[in-house]
Amino acid sequence: MQLIHHFLERSADLYPEKTALIHENTRASYTQINSQANILARHLLDRGVTHGDRVVLLMENCPEYVTGYYGILKAGAVAVPLNTGLKPDCLQDLLQDIEPTILISSSRFERVLGNIDLNDSTIRELILKDPHSEWSSTITTTPWENLISSDSSPNPVIPISDSNLANIIFTSGSTGKLKGVMLSHLNMVANTQSICQYLNLTADDIQMVVLPFFYVMGKSLLNTHFAVGGTVVINNKFAFTASVLNQMVEERVTGFSGVPSTYAFLLNRSPLTKYRDRLDSLRYCSQAGGHMSRTTKMELRESLPTHTQIYIMYGATEASARLSYLDPDKFTDKIDSIGKAIPGVNLRVLDKSGEAVEAGEIGELVASGPNIMQGYWRDHEATAKVLDNGTYHTGDMAYQDDEGFFYLVGRNDDMIKTGGHRVNPLEIEDTLMDSGLLMEAVVLGVPDKLLGRRLAALVTPKNLECDEKEILRYCALKLPKHKVPGTIKLTRNIPKSETGKIDRARCRLEMK
Repeated sequence: MQLIHHFLERSADLYPEKTALIHENTRASYTQINSQANILARHLLDRGVTHGDRVVLLMENCPEYVTGYYGILKAGAVAVPLNTGLKPDCLQDLLQDIEPTILISSSRFERVLGNIDLNDSTIRELILKDPHSEWSSTITTTPWENLISSDSSPNPVIPISDSNLANIIFTSGSTGKLKGVMLSHLNMVANTQSICQYLNLTADDIQMVVLPFFYVMGKSLLNTHFAVGGTVVINNKFAFTASVLNQMVEERVTGFSGVPSTYAFLLNRSPLTKYRDRLDSLRYCSQAGGHMSRTTKMELRESLPTHTQIYIMYGATEASARLSYLDPDKFTDKIDSIGKAIPGVNLRVLDKSGEAVEAGEIGELVASGPNIMQGYWRDHEATAKVLDNGTYHTGDMAYQDDEGFFYLVGRNDDMIKTGGHRVNPLEIEDTLMDSGLLMEAVVLGVPDKLLGRRLAALVTPKNLECDEKEILRYCALKLPKHKVPGTIKLTRNIPKSETGKIDRARCRLEMK
């Protein structure tokens, strides 16, 4: 039986003095991280934390986050990483729902924590990295620096089953309502091992992480590289892309991962092409987190070193991260595909009656495997809608070609009804991107008295000379009349979530 924190413990045994984590001026070895996680675990156990207790992590990517994450798991508790962009009201509601015993955070979040009533919660202790404020709360407040020492500490030995709940990761999904995805040790370990297998990860790999650890993809980057004894480089300054690329060169980074907006930013607001010849160690780049246009994929291929492989991936928080990947050798031939199921996962396309459809026919993509979640935290109704005897109904519409490759065609709930037509916004977004005029585009349905819904596009142009008329002329040449957006609005930045995904709700507000 293998548990998530065994990744760290095994690498600490095999590579004790190897650099596991790089962040700014900190270079932490596997022994250091493991010993500090053990100290935290013992502290939690001394505070009465037991199996199933929730411990919240509200912290930016940093060595303390990593120590906290594995320390919580070592204590047999449930790690609940929260979005660092949460507002006080939402945070208060989540804490009431989660009912945590301990909250681990840093001085960066003292203001938001100070605006909620911690006394009206189940929290018994607040552990703060580098606290700046005086806390008069009746809750015990412990500075991280007083808790974690440089002393060596052995791994705690407590009974934990791989079926035990390990993580609750909150996701808004397609509805905008936060849902707590419950993932066991088995879920996370199975997915981690599968990812390591298809990415061919080894102890020589060095991963640049610009995605937040509270996001399931960020979490998988940490777990996969700790599983093989690799090195994780944390860089929280992606807005300064030149410094990120420079660090990738200096640290001889072998892997980089992002969502579509990450690569749009790299391609259009960074000196990526100038660094191409210097990225001689970059073995691969991987993309997940939503649909990326064919145009962006081709631009990425042209901008990266020829030896750098590109992995297009598809997944969901409910699947512990990953469900499918496209083999880099098929990047050109199957560029619009999400590939095939990862090792250990079974993907099928089903019709409305639950029967498998023929190749080329569209149906719902469903998945099964040991990585599929246990359900949504305290939400049996939402769980019943997507889980059927261990089978996860993704809500994504797809088809499979004659060679077994899967293709997404959008979600039923994303289809826009306009003037009697049902329109897939992905088709229009791809057409907009094919114009070569834009960095990013999102197509929405906005209320209209005549049509019911009118197509509207929020776009980020590559240059200031671009105007709405030029974009509309291109759409009129490529699309039937009912698919041409009635409104196009230019913006410098399309609204995004903290994970870099397009925030459609905020986009709709901007279109008003």
